[in-house]
Amino acid sequence: MSERLIQSIERAADVLEIFLTTNSELSVKEISEKVNLSKSTVHGIIKTLEHRGYLQQNPDDLKYRLGIKLFELGNFVGKHLDIRSIARPIIKDLVNELNETVHLVLLNRNEIIYIEKEDGPRTLTMYSHIGKRAPVHCTGVGKAILAYLSDQEVDRLLSIQNLQPFTEFTITDKQAIKNHLQSVRECGYAVDDEEIELGLKCIAAPIFNHQGNVIASISCAAPKIRLDEERLPKVIAGIQKAASEISKALGYKGVMQR
Repeated sequence: MSERLIQSIERAADVLEIFLTTNSELSVKEISEKVNLSKSTVHGIIKTLEHRGYLQQNPDDLKYRLGIKLFELGNFVGKHLDIRSIARPIIKDLVNELNETVHLVLLNRNEIIYIEKEDGPRTLTMYSHIGKRAPVHCTGVGKAILAYLSDQEVDRLLSIQNLQPFTEFTITDKQAIKNHLQSVRECGYAVDDEEIELGLKCIAAPIFNHQGNVIASISCAAPKIRLDEERLPKVIAGIQKAASEISKALGYKGVMQR
């Protein structure tokens, strides 16, 4: 990276981000161990973050948790993330049409993150929720994005991913994944056929911005038994149509593959 990074801000970000993957409350000692910094350094960072409202201390056990300021910032970002407001009515229409759960995701760093989810009327228990992160190599939404990135970016993402198998159907070989992405580009949609969760099938399509770059994807998720050969064409058509509508609303001028 050519930009000059400010170490103190990097360290503060590290402290905040450990709360995303660990207990909701942590002591100074626990934080120090997790970010591999001295307790004195961590204490200074924590007190600064606490002063600005990004962390708050529990008076009962003196441990720290995320503060209200992060909620305020997150709420602001959510309200002003245009793709969500643009996509939401399209997603609702699609859920009404298909009677299945629909997701909207973005690529964030090396994973996908679910930024919108509308549940269908039929109960479906699955791993996803808004804010949830998931790998790109074995999710329909992840593969729908991967397929339209440059070869160099795909190589980079696959080289740093832990291509772990979640089920017996997960593709973990890099070349096999690349071959699969080629088929995604040819048909214009991606399929997760029990790759991340047994019994679950997802159909996903890419979303492009005004510059023609893939920035997100949308999917329909349902028990595999409900996405049989008879119903599949309707689901694929619905997902591709919704992806096209969102892309056009974002200024995309190209032709979506059908």
